[in-house]
Amino acid sequence: MSDQSVDAIDWRQPDPYGVASVPWEGLRVCVVGARVVGISAAYALLDLGADVLLCDRYDDAETAERSAPVAERGATLRLGDDKTLPEGCDLLVVVPGIPPSAPIVAAAREAGIPVWGDAELAWRLRKPLPDGSFAPWLGLTGTNGKTTAVRMLAAMLEAGGKRAVACGNVGFPLVDAVLAEEPYEVLAIELSSYQLHWSESLSLHAAAVLNVAPDHLDWHGSMEQYIAAKAKIYERCRVACVYNVADKITERMVEEADVVEGCRAIGFTLGAPGLSMLGVVDGILADRAFIEDRRTSAAELGTIYDVEPHAPHNIANALAAGALARAYGAPVEAVRDGLRNFRPDPHRIEFVAVLDGVDYVDDSKATNTHAAAASLASYEHIVWIAGGLAKGAEFDDLVEKSAKRLRGVVLLGQDRAVIAEALREKAPDVPIRDIGGADTGLDGPAAIDLILDAAADLAHKGDTVLLAPACASMDMFVSYNQRGDLFAAAVKARKAAQG
Repeated sequence: MSDQSVDAIDWRQPDPYGVASVPWEGLRVCVVGARVVGISAAYALLDLGADVLLCDRYDDAETAERSAPVAERGATLRLGDDKTLPEGCDLLVVVPGIPPSAPIVAAAREAGIPVWGDAELAWRLRKPLPDGSFAPWLGLTGTNGKTTAVRMLAAMLEAGGKRAVACGNVGFPLVDAVLAEEPYEVLAIELSSYQLHWSESLSLHAAAVLNVAPDHLDWHGSMEQYIAAKAKIYERCRVACVYNVADKITERMVEEADVVEGCRAIGFTLGAPGLSMLGVVDGILADRAFIEDRRTSAAELGTIYDVEPHAPHNIANALAAGALARAYGAPVEAVRDGLRNFRPDPHRIEFVAVLDGVDYVDDSKATNTHAAAASLASYEHIVWIAGGLAKGAEFDDLVEKSAKRLRGVVLLGQDRAVIAEALREKAPDVPIRDIGGADTGLDGPAAIDLILDAAADLAHKGDTVLLAPACASMDMFVSYNQRGDLFAAAVKARKAAQG
């Protein structure tokens, strides 16, 4: 650290020292977004003595009820307006969903006011551990697999005896994690492209990018800007930048990153690992990166059967998580035991039941083409349930790569015609059942039995009926969770009826 006094640091600039250097007392902060992350930030800022205004675009009973406790603690509420920058604002804190094009952001930029996301705020709020050090941040991002991989990572750290937590975009606010009354020794952090866009001084112990495919382009404006946001996770990285050998974009991100001297590039691959890589050898998860004699040998971290489910993309998740854990210093036994203890969240390639010799699998979380491709690659003969809100995605490549596996396709939802066109072009012999969508008066709950009837009609014994929609759910369902829940419940009900 420089000899410069912390008090002399310009808090408006990126924090180069890894210490909280902001004069919070009396600072006028506008927090945009009265949801979980925004309310977490508002509470933390109030505790530090800041003058907080919490605003939200909605002015309804639910938002008012959720925000009331913050107002009771001293915050000013402004509901129904998240566009106007308040007079005298010193700092704007935005929740992840607020895009760079938002009027309040443009106004802050024009006025020269810093704009931070919750990750940047949490970085500035870190408190030292009893020994004076700060809990290392192990960060993970990617288009798909982030939540699963970060939970795997947390399980590995806990298996190694560390007080760790999965936080960030995974559901537990990062600000709450860094300010926990009983400090965490290490943080396993899922970072979205939104959070990374608004970060400027993070310096992670180790970071990984699982994969990169088109997503959230309406928010970022272009694929280039989306990639640039993801790449920020590697900036100022201290020990290891973990990349996907099969995804050249992630490797290029590492090559172009400005890291701390001595930081290593660590690859993960589903094949045999080269030097400074983790990979798979005869079903064994092998580490040739974090052992002394890596030129001639490898450490065994477990087997592919320790990964649940052991589909190829999930093995890749496990290798990335293992690389981060090893970069932190976790022993091989902790990686293995963490994988064995871990159970994936619902709706992620989740086996439901066997009906008439056919496996039914719920991967409702596959809300884009990249996630669906990984799911479709996991089975030999598939009746694919697809459709919903395509978010501007194209399906030709997905269908072409999966065509030989498809026994048939059941389509639903607003953008099902886009998938149907790709099927007619790239897999003309694959039968299609179009059950309709909201435009035909069909809602999600009513659609489930129609979906299962159509799938059963197409499936042969030994096939897999796979719900991997490659689309968002909100045209017909409340969420991908509801979509998966209804699917699984209906399958189980049919199984029970068979006795």
